Amino acid sequence: MFEFSTKAKQLAIGLTAVGAILWVVGFAMNGSSSHEADHGHDAHATEMHAEHENDYPGEAHASMIESSIAADAHAEAGHDAHAEEAHDAHAEHENDYPGEAHASMIESSIAADARAEHVHHQQQNRPWSALYVAAIFFLGLGLGQLFFLAIQYIAQAGWSAGLLRVMEAQAFTIIIPLIVIALITFLGLGHVHHMFHWMVEGINIEGHKNYDEIIAGKRGFLNPTFFIIRVLVYIGGWVWAARMLRKNSLLSDTGDGVEMWKKNRKVGAIFTVFYAVTSSTSAWDLIMSIDTHWFSTLFGWYTFAGMFVSSFAATILVTLYLKSKGLLEWVNYNHIHDLGKFMFAFSVFWTYLWFSQFVLIWYANIPEEVTYYMQRWDQYKVPFFTMLSLNFIFPVLAILSRPAKRVPGTLVMAAVFVLVGHYMDHYVMIMPGTVGDQYGFGLVELGPILFFAGLFIYVMLSNLAKAPLLHKNHPMMVESKHFQQ
Repeated sequence: MFEFSTKAKQLAIGLTAVGAILWVVGFAMNGSSSHEADHGHDAHATEMHAEHENDYPGEAHASMIESSIAADAHAEAGHDAHAEEAHDAHAEHENDYPGEAHASMIESSIAADARAEHVHHQQQNRPWSALYVAAIFFLGLGLGQLFFLAIQYIAQAGWSAGLLRVMEAQAFTIIIPLIVIALITFLGLGHVHHMFHWMVEGINIEGHKNYDEIIAGKRGFLNPTFFIIRVLVYIGGWVWAARMLRKNSLLSDTGDGVEMWKKNRKVGAIFTVFYAVTSSTSAWDLIMSIDTHWFSTLFGWYTFAGMFVSSFAATILVTLYLKSKGLLEWVNYNHIHDLGKFMFAFSVFWTYLWFSQFVLIWYANIPEEVTYYMQRWDQYKVPFFTMLSLNFIFPVLAILSRPAKRVPGTLVMAAVFVLVGHYMDHYVMIMPGTVGDQYGFGLVELGPILFFAGLFIYVMLSNLAKAPLLHKNHPMMVESKHFQQ
């Protein structure tokens, strides 16, 4: 029986508290810098306006007055023709300089104000975006294993019976990220932040200053009511599956193990069909809708692959941690080897999807699609290629061979590469569309990582401590104990 030690609790609570404090401090610092930037822009705009006003219209106006006085004097002296010519010259002079300069000045001022407002919104988005990236990443750690847990029942897999309690506990970690994701998206609908451009007021109203024809054409899908319904359906369906699989598993310890296994097989079948749909639609809603003009038919699969491989990395770390405590004695190196194979296989699968999506869009060079990668290529080149190296090159080099998958230290190293790489993957997916070139990595990004890491550890270990790690009465437990390959 696993015991959630006091030190582990203190670590989890400490990480959560420190992460929350860092995010709040980063939020406050980000707000201050945004305010100073706005104040500086306003002062600069005022100076430019005064400078342009002094440079052109004032001099031209004085010149016009002098010309008018001279013309009137000539007219009084009887030189009417000359006076008319002077007035024509005065009118021509008025049209040539002051009007054009003033119009140009107004256009420049409007453009500068629009740019400043856009940058201000990006700076305001940064704390929310950092929190959102971490929430989506940690959601994937639990959601990937929830899907894998359901597959074990559907496939009647025997090798994994000794690891089911670890998968169940990890699946329950989806609850906190889901709450935070729902909160952030609902705050977007209330215009507290501007992460989702399709939520901007008047975006679908023709004639409104914010009107966008492309986004308005997607209003049937991207509208507040339907969006809220979908988010609630995701939360309800995923949490229901996690609870039912856990409930029936615990009941099998004191009841009919075969009967509970059959019930979980039905729950797994229902959830797998549900997840087959919602894994893609949730990726469209929660991530792809940030870049509302862009679309990709591979995006759902791509997001799923990233979440799935990340969840295996987390499972490997938790399993090896429990093994180091002298627990899970029925889990041998063949089980660890299989977990390593899954992590390796889906790292390759993720890379295949990344390559397919990137190369096809880049080669086709369709403006509606390629702009997504152009921004990441120009502004996010370092995190973009670092992410690719961490998610493919390093794991493949580390655990390509069979012996490497049986060495705990090597597996831990590869798992860390995968986790860091896929956090960066979500960072590169979300940040360009929300903060543009105003990105960075500081307190406001580190805080959410620590916050969710603490909650992940707390929820994971507390669930492991609530029930025996051995799935009693499971019909295939004997097969799992003697698993060889």
